[in-house]
Amino acid sequence: MDYQNRAGANKGSGGVAGASETAIDRRERLRKLALETIDLAKDPYILRTHLGTLECRLCLTLHVNEGSYLAHTQGKKHQTNLARRAARDNKEAGLTMAPAPSQPVARKKVFVKIGRPGYKIVKIREPISQRMGLLFTVSLPEIKAGERPRRRFMSAFEQRREIPNRALQYLVLAAEPYETIAFAIPAKEMVDEEEDSESVWEHWDSDEKVYSCQFLFK
Repeated sequence: MDYQNRAGANKGSGGVAGASETAIDRRERLRKLALETIDLAKDPYILRTHLGTLECRLCLTLHVNEGSYLAHTQGKKHQTNLARRAARDNKEAGLTMAPAPSQPVARKKVFVKIGRPGYKIVKIREPISQRMGLLFTVSLPEIKAGERPRRRFMSAFEQRREIPNRALQYLVLAAEPYETIAFAIPAKEMVDEEEDSESVWEHWDSDEKVYSCQFLFK
């Protein structure tokens, strides 16, 4: 018989290895390579059971010895799971990334409050249109130098001191170092300052330290 062109080795040697033998040889070579290059003490996925076997916590597989576990770590299943875990960790890290440092927020001014100012409220009626309104006069003799009173209208649902009442709204006045005060007024529609500036009037007398505010209802 002519062995010259037969696949494999020379006459008398073993035949061509089958698929199973090739796989066994490949796993053995990977195991030896892994034993030389991998430190199991630093592997986060290895778990030694009470039976003396090894478990891969990433793939949930059991192995009888270190060689078997190392061969598994070089296999397709373990490498695929490693890639999936890395992709998931990168995604979570992106979602939990710390926000960029924002600009420092200016501190609120701190001052010692000296109580509530004195005030007077007068009902008024505009002589021509006969519209009703209110005139507020607030005395602020101890107001901070250079400070000017600030006021705004607030709905009953913005405040947190009383149960909201749809029939009321508030005129809020602030002037350091006095406590901020608020006047409850009827929740009627008032004249718009921008539409009719003559119907909403305010004045600050810096000499007498008296603030006056007048407005009319529609």
